[in-house]
Amino acid sequence: MIGTGQYLSQRQSLQQRLSPQQIQFIKLLQLPTQALELRIKEELELNPVLEDADMWDEAPDADTSSETVDPVESETTDPTDRNQDIDWESFLHNDEAEGLRIPRQRNDYDDWRDLPKPYHETLLEDLEKQVGMLALSEAEQAIAEQILGSLDEDGYLRRDLQAIADAVAFHTGFIIRYEQAEHVLRQIQRLDPTAIGCRNLRECLLIQVERMPASRPGRELAYQIIDGEWAHFEKKHFDKIKRRLDLSDDDIRMAYDLILSLNPKPAGSRDGADNRPSEYVVPDFEVNFTPDGEFNIRLHVRNLPPLRISPHYKRMWDEHKGDAETRQFIRTKLESAKWFIDSIQQRQHTLLTVMTTIVALQETFFRKGDGLRPMILKDVADRVGMDISTISRVVNGKYVQTPYGVFELKYFFNEGLETESGEEVANRELKNLVLEIVTTEDKSNPLSDDAIAARLAAKGFKVARRTVTKYREQLDIPVARLRKEWI
Repeated sequence: MIGTGQYLSQRQSLQQRLSPQQIQFIKLLQLPTQALELRIKEELELNPVLEDADMWDEAPDADTSSETVDPVESETTDPTDRNQDIDWESFLHNDEAEGLRIPRQRNDYDDWRDLPKPYHETLLEDLEKQVGMLALSEAEQAIAEQILGSLDEDGYLRRDLQAIADAVAFHTGFIIRYEQAEHVLRQIQRLDPTAIGCRNLRECLLIQVERMPASRPGRELAYQIIDGEWAHFEKKHFDKIKRRLDLSDDDIRMAYDLILSLNPKPAGSRDGADNRPSEYVVPDFEVNFTPDGEFNIRLHVRNLPPLRISPHYKRMWDEHKGDAETRQFIRTKLESAKWFIDSIQQRQHTLLTVMTTIVALQETFFRKGDGLRPMILKDVADRVGMDISTISRVVNGKYVQTPYGVFELKYFFNEGLETESGEEVANRELKNLVLEIVTTEDKSNPLSDDAIAARLAAKGFKVARRTVTKYREQLDIPVARLRKEWI
């Protein structure tokens, strides 16, 4: 028989929960420098107790050096204020609690970084001007606007032309035939840049060849190959093309060179053509050498304001001895400001500690610009005594400026393998070797993955063919057949 009574049981368990301060630190830790600047500005707007020390001069009446820190209790003091005193001395005159006292670092980069970027006319704006100069009817103008608005970032029209015609008919009420939309598209494809609005690579190359002077050597043959032998050309089956068109080696070489000179991405054919904003990597760290050869590791904090607790709230605290609600508000904001400042200082310390460890583990690279060693997150975590997740947050999205360029911190983390001599080599170094082998191979007879593995074995690296295939794919290198060129 099944019992239906109620029972009361007690169970003891151990759970770990993050405090609000820890959560705040974790969130700040994973922010790169630029995002941290925005986060600080946001906190300055949200918390009136927190202020930028560079923007405010401490008022004369805010000097608390000779004041006692305990509020005077009187008969008018609310009982809730008792035993809730604030040590204003520690907040207002303690260097650690006062704010980010990290010296600002000024250089030439800071002088022009905040200058407004010059305006460049976008490709879409230029195309709209060119379309405006065409003799189009009102319906054709509407078709042209739909086509221009449907171009992708490479300048191709990926949307079905019939769908464009239907959309124009729906929004304008015009009767739009497919042939009419095709006629407008052909006019757009002959604007500048040539072949804008093409629907595939074959059409893009055909239009560019069409617009070449008839006297251009190889023009007719290039058009014939793209128009009639595209499937074989894509797969680089040059022998089949030679047999089918009865061509000599010189003929097909001339046509091949001309096709290679064409632009496969019309939208990228001129400077400033795309609509994407300019993006600059702002390094979070800088690593260089001192005159005696020691490493100099700096954390970039150029635009981080020196934060402090506003001294004006000490006076407000004294003026509202009997106002429990106001005092509770001040206390809450004060604690929040203190947590925020402490979290940023802890962030700076953690970032410098991790970066210093990375430099120590990859010392050869930071001195010579090559020779990466195998290194994983656990290597750094074990050395600094932090959790792997903390190291991951520090590394993610952060960059370091070195004498050899700017690198993402993730660049320095990679697994490795052991050579025949017992030396450990990073996977990234092996990828560079694969890239070097492919770059220097005979393009008329490219190396297979087995052949690349054999070349690596000759250099002392025992790498399986499937590993070479993985590295080649990660480097975006096509298979041997597609790397073949007609030399």
